[in-house]
Amino acid sequence: MKNLSIFLLFLFISSFANGQSIKKLDKITKDANEAKAAFLETDPHLQTLFESSHGYVIFPNIGKGGLGVGGATGNGVVWEKGQLVGYAKMTQLTLGFQAGGQGYSEVIFFQNKEAFDRFTSNKIEFGAEVSAVAIKPQASVGAKYLNGVLVFTQSKGGLMYEASLGGQKFSYTAK
Repeated sequence: MKNLSIFLLFLFISSFANGQSIKKLDKITKDANEAKAAFLETDPHLQTLFESSHGYVIFPNIGKGGLGVGGATGNGVVWEKGQLVGYAKMTQLTLGFQAGGQGYSEVIFFQNKEAFDRFTSNKIEFGAEVSAVAIKPQASVGAKYLNGVLVFTQSKGGLMYEASLGGQKFSYTAK
């Protein structure tokens, strides 16, 4: 009887934990869809990239802060050919003059399957050679892919002064 009670307790806890993680993924997906709408509201021309890219990832809520040494992190949702295929995490470390904190959203477009596969096999990192385009009306017009990748960001608030070097690292988990 004691083993049955322990088993049922374990089953209840694992079901609750799984429900919590499903709720978290649902929230991230909802936030990503809202961030996509906000990107499109700012620059409707992005619709062409959403439709023509092989895939994309949206990080709806990235938090960034620093004082000398800085960092950022956020969770995102990954789509391939319009279908949700997984989730991603972004981490960033920066060194240099920086002070403050900010929140922003980021969308990364993958021009082709090769670039998308590099991302989903966790073989893509951004260093100083990749720069994000701060979204504003018509920012996407004339934007060019670099190594099959194109990045846009949109500020959500905060204030950060920064002259630093660093890079973003990503991890991908299939749905």
